[in-house]
Amino acid sequence: MIVVIGSINMDLVLRVPRMPLPGETLTGGAFRTIPGGKGANQAVACARLSGKVAGAQQVAMVGCVGDDAFGATLRSALVGDGIIDSHITTLPGVASGIASILVDDNGQNSIVIAGGANDLLSPAHIDAAQGLIEQADIVVLQLETPMATVVHAIKLARSLGKTVVLNPAPAASLPDGVLELVDYLIPNEIEAAMLAGVSPDGADAKALAAALQKLGSDNVIITLGSKGVHAALYGGDYTFPAEVVQAVDTTAAGDTFIGGFVAGLASGMDEAEAIQQGQRAAAWSVTKPGAQTSIPHLHELF
Repeated sequence: MIVVIGSINMDLVLRVPRMPLPGETLTGGAFRTIPGGKGANQAVACARLSGKVAGAQQVAMVGCVGDDAFGATLRSALVGDGIIDSHITTLPGVASGIASILVDDNGQNSIVIAGGANDLLSPAHIDAAQGLIEQADIVVLQLETPMATVVHAIKLARSLGKTVVLNPAPAASLPDGVLELVDYLIPNEIEAAMLAGVSPDGADAKALAAALQKLGSDNVIITLGSKGVHAALYGGDYTFPAEVVQAVDTTAAGDTFIGGFVAGLASGMDEAEAIQQGQRAAAWSVTKPGAQTSIPHLHELF
């Protein structure tokens, strides 16, 4: 089983010809509400990219939604992808998390998040889900929920002998010692530079990965967008070129990569094969609009 602990958002997506300047009012295009949130996106990607074959991994989600229309829709979307929702908590009197997303004509996005119910995911929710986590092979986390909760979950998963995957996004500093508890750290360039304490301008992926390994994480996989992936693994350093595609919308591409990678590991692939599956899925996703609407199923990749 794969357990994903993290955020569940409704994405409010507006197409724009270009990003507005400060103080500018810009006429946009199509508007859509699409289920998202890094945690939920990664859970959906894990579920869809595990396939529908015998022995496919079950995926469970631990998170919080509000008792509003968005919360009901978000839960329904996850259940529709076969994700176990027994530890998705509906909080009374609280709004579900939302992300306001602008997507320009080049497929690039700008995102502002209001955490809502995600900000109330607590260590107590993690403890309540311990029985679920005990069934997991891999536990996946991000940083769109409170840091204290993320750290508590990492420590619990590690104490139970689980493989821990951390996507340190949005970029934030981590408490000392946390990286030593992470089996696979998967940042993008900006997140890697922040964790390493250097400027992202001109930062070299290999040097960033080496710096993060020195801080404690054995395996560091840095996603580089159109430049591919640099992986500093326990067995050596590897570079994986990206597939060339015409990007329509890059929302959830990183989440799709993580889901593809984790689903690959859970199915018995080696790290290189799992990375390549994640890349193939992420490349497919940027050719489609939206977050969870852009995440492919396994059969679509082959």
